[in-house]
Amino acid sequence: MKLKPTILNQDIEDEEINAEEESEKQIFLDIIVDKGQEPLRIDKFLLTKIAGLTRNKLQQAIDDELVFVNDKLVKQNYKAKPEDHIIAYTFRQPESTEIIPENIPLDIVYEDDDLMVINKPYNMVVHPGHGNYSGTVVNALSYYLQTEGDDPQLPRIGLVHRIDKDTTGLLVIGKNEHAVKFLADQFKAHTVNRKYYALVWGDVADEEGTIDTYIGRHLRLRKIFDVYEEGEIGKHAITHYKVIERLNYVTLVECKLETGRTHQIRVHMKHIGHTLFNDKTYGGDRILKGTVYSKYKQFVENCFDILPRQALHAKTLGFVHPTSGKDMFFESELPQDMQQVIERWEVFAKARKLTD
Repeated sequence: MKLKPTILNQDIEDEEINAEEESEKQIFLDIIVDKGQEPLRIDKFLLTKIAGLTRNKLQQAIDDELVFVNDKLVKQNYKAKPEDHIIAYTFRQPESTEIIPENIPLDIVYEDDDLMVINKPYNMVVHPGHGNYSGTVVNALSYYLQTEGDDPQLPRIGLVHRIDKDTTGLLVIGKNEHAVKFLADQFKAHTVNRKYYALVWGDVADEEGTIDTYIGRHLRLRKIFDVYEEGEIGKHAITHYKVIERLNYVTLVECKLETGRTHQIRVHMKHIGHTLFNDKTYGGDRILKGTVYSKYKQFVENCFDILPRQALHAKTLGFVHPTSGKDMFFESELPQDMQQVIERWEVFAKARKLTD
């Protein structure tokens, strides 16, 4: 009987959780507070309405932005009042928690006794979740590690960050508890060097800039995220960007993450008016810049066919090695689909320049 490596789920930097995982949320409680209700802390009030949950779990749900009152997120000290409309969300229980090893090829950029760096392809979820219990990076890692070498003492592997299903690029995985914690601490301290390349709609005005906001779940559309300026909702998020290449109606930009929030680059670029090219979740899968005449429309649609996802690639990754203490740095080439679309836009931009 083959042994299976243990998957360690360290507190993962919530960089870019795949959209399928967001679909796990469902409404758990939807009530209107009685007119005769005395003001009462929201966690204590919910204890009277939800059986089988502890106050600590309810407080955690509030911190995790799963409780809304009158369509607004609230803090633990909020007091429920008469006729408040309270909605609480929860996660569906997974259909299966067993990690099944699968013989899926991995593009391994680097590996030693402590960690692995892989180049994740398009259309691959990092961690099993609702609707994606197979074909994930973790399934592939489980198979790879149980067949690697002759030592029956298999390592305990863990994720310290993850990238979206339709985002390509570099991902680091710890192979033992020490490595997982050491790497996770670097992500929490925001000392990991992460740069992404993104193709965005529009001609970005400034050569470089910083987007500093708070990001939280959309108040109504629970699968997407939104920007909040005051910090009352969401988590602090900082993205530094600079222009790499201007291509008329689109721009290739480099985004450096100072923090790692869910869909951070996608949300931040849309916030400044430059939605990622073909980002279906945030409206980038339609013509946002340029006149909609037939030849241009066909050109854009052809680009969408070549690149059937958001144009986002995790290009560089740098961190301190958990054992040697040395600085590690990795860089990956743009995937073929994204490179091909950029080349098409380069030809288009050059032709436009000659006719202007």
